[in-house]
Amino acid sequence: MLENRHKDLGLSDEKVLEMYETMLMARRIDERMWLLNRSGKIPFVISCQGQEAAQVGAAFALDRDKDYVLPYYRDLGVVLTFGMTAKELMLSGFAKAEDPNSGGRQMPGHFGQKKNRIVTGSSPVTTQVPHAVGIALAGKMENKDLVTFVTFGEGSSNQGDFHEGANFAGVHKLPVIFMCENNKYAISVPIERQLACEKVSDRAIGYGMPGVTIDGNDPLEVYKAVKEAADRGRRGEGPTLIEAISYRLTAHSSDDDDRTYRSSEEVAEARAKDSLITFAAYLKETGVMDDQLEKEINDRVMKIVNEATDYAENAPYAEPEEALKYVYEN
Repeated sequence: MLENRHKDLGLSDEKVLEMYETMLMARRIDERMWLLNRSGKIPFVISCQGQEAAQVGAAFALDRDKDYVLPYYRDLGVVLTFGMTAKELMLSGFAKAEDPNSGGRQMPGHFGQKKNRIVTGSSPVTTQVPHAVGIALAGKMENKDLVTFVTFGEGSSNQGDFHEGANFAGVHKLPVIFMCENNKYAISVPIERQLACEKVSDRAIGYGMPGVTIDGNDPLEVYKAVKEAADRGRRGEGPTLIEAISYRLTAHSSDDDDRTYRSSEEVAEARAKDSLITFAAYLKETGVMDDQLEKEINDRVMKIVNEATDYAENAPYAEPEEALKYVYEN
């Protein structure tokens, strides 16, 4: 039997099974959205495939009753962990009136849900970073025990918003966790054309915070890093920059053809290290899961995804005059 790494982190067998199921839910919703897109039923998909371990491992390390998450557009795993449902995500994909993010106004991937402290994202990349810093500042001023967790890709770590937010958080020792989900490509631009330094985490020293680079395909390693960063933030020791190395298994979005800038061999090599395969193997080696339980989890997830799809497809669209609401003060 393999060493029980999750027990060393204080995670029960039930908790790691819940992590696995959440990762699988994110993958199955994403796969379904691609099918719906290719059959002309939903307009757009921006995918989480390949990044579920980083998203779920991180979100499980946070306090869902106190902390705020400011996800970027791929973060299905983060928002599912924080309480968004498959049905709500499908309503967003179909742009129906009940879409909790925007009532069908926004394209998919623009997550926002007040009751679960998922702070609304915007289309310009990295604009969520200064927002995370602002919420952390407000929390500190009001003596609230909260941390903010914000994600972004390595491409958008080159944007001014990231640098300004990181600098302000560092100066004021704010409880912010900056997590870069490094999937190796900023749409079609490979990592070596984006950074002059070796790692995104190298930038942390310039802002007076610790920076770590971790294996984003290992949910337990991500959990450990984010838990340590959250504990630091709560102790008043300031922000942390985490770089989780993963790989984007799909095209950038449903409007992108990734065959023009990377080889099928490269993608196949990454698929062999898919976190859903490796984490399932770990759970089996430690005796937490067997083939029968794996099948039960997948069947349960597929039932939820199928019901969510049917519900969202048949749900009503918003009335046309809804477009005029929330634009001007009534």
